[in-house]
Amino acid sequence: MHNNYFGKTLKATILNIIVALFITGIIIGAIYLLANKQIEEGISLISKVSIDMENKEPTEDMKLTTEDNRISNYPEYGTQYATIKIPKIDVDLPVYYGDTLDIIKGARVGHAGGSYFPGEGGSIIYMGHNSTKVFRRFSELQKGNEIEVKTDYGDFKYKIYDMQIVNEDEPEKLPIQKDKEILMIYTCYPFVYIGYTTQRYVVYAELVE
Repeated sequence: MHNNYFGKTLKATILNIIVALFITGIIIGAIYLLANKQIEEGISLISKVSIDMENKEPTEDMKLTTEDNRISNYPEYGTQYATIKIPKIDVDLPVYYGDTLDIIKGARVGHAGGSYFPGEGGSIIYMGHNSTKVFRRFSELQKGNEIEVKTDYGDFKYKIYDMQIVNEDEPEKLPIQKDKEILMIYTCYPFVYIGYTTQRYVVYAELVE
């Protein structure tokens, strides 16, 4: 009789554990889906900003016209068109045209649609995760550090002149303008935080070569 009672108790305990694990799994899944939705909504600081994208048809070869400093052939959305190097923090990463989570997953840098391309003389906006393989070491950057962007149509050097911590609802901190070529790169802040954050760390650099 004692063994029978013990067996029933053990079965009840195991059943309770299974139910608890099942409920925990459902809760974790719901949190994961909610977090992904928030990240998707907040990853692009300038999603509502756009400029004239007329004649930006994707072709295989990109060319920079010297007459008006405009790209004659633009890359297809979601494809790599450049690499970015930041020697100070050992960054050497591919740059893809687009700013969705799928594009910047892993060790990739995204180029915000609506911003200019290197060489066009306007605002260029790049973004990447705050992971160790991407922009985790942004805090080590200083004014005067160089950033190099190598494209299929030319190489461009930029020098950092400012760094700022901004909120995701401050698109004016990443202004789209065409009077001066400025490269703005941002990542989530704090750097060691994993998941969705409302702050961004922005590095500002101007074209020098």
